[in-house]
Amino acid sequence: MPKKIAKSLSNPVLLKPIDKGAGLIQVIIETPKGSRNKFAYDEEQNIFAVKKVLPAGMSFPYDFGFLPRTKAPDDDPIDVLLLMDEPAFPGIAVRARLIGIIEGEQVEGKKKNRNDRLLAVAEMNHEYAYIKKLSDLPKQFIHELEEFFVNYHRLEGKQYKLLGCKGTEAAMRAIKDAQRAA
Repeated sequence: MPKKIAKSLSNPVLLKPIDKGAGLIQVIIETPKGSRNKFAYDEEQNIFAVKKVLPAGMSFPYDFGFLPRTKAPDDDPIDVLLLMDEPAFPGIAVRARLIGIIEGEQVEGKKKNRNDRLLAVAEMNHEYAYIKKLSDLPKQFIHELEEFFVNYHRLEGKQYKLLGCKGTEAAMRAIKDAQRAA
């Protein structure tokens, strides 16, 4: 029997967040599309763990993850909603094209906290290959995403106030701010 216990994973929080030459970001998947379970990376244990379970009838509409080496105002790496053909698995790195940001504010009691989500399209995909910028998405698609976040937070007893959807320039500003904060 080995005397050393191997670490379970490399720390994905330390991976390179942006491939500037290719103009892509590197998203680390936490929760796959279609899951009721919300997973999160636990730095203390160096694993992905179940953080919560959504109510029956509700699931994550797309893959969710984070951008490494960033720190958003909620003290976690900045969140990314990723459009891709098939669900990924927690811990998988996916190169993606940044297309925008959903800006929002989470309210719990008297405490307000920014909780933005970057929007990106997986580099390797077929279904969303034509999506190059936020305006390529149908307005109804954006509305449904916004409503998912509002309902998701409401079920946790929190309020989520939408501040708007913006393109890649605003998303890159949020990334730069989150990199400085890390």
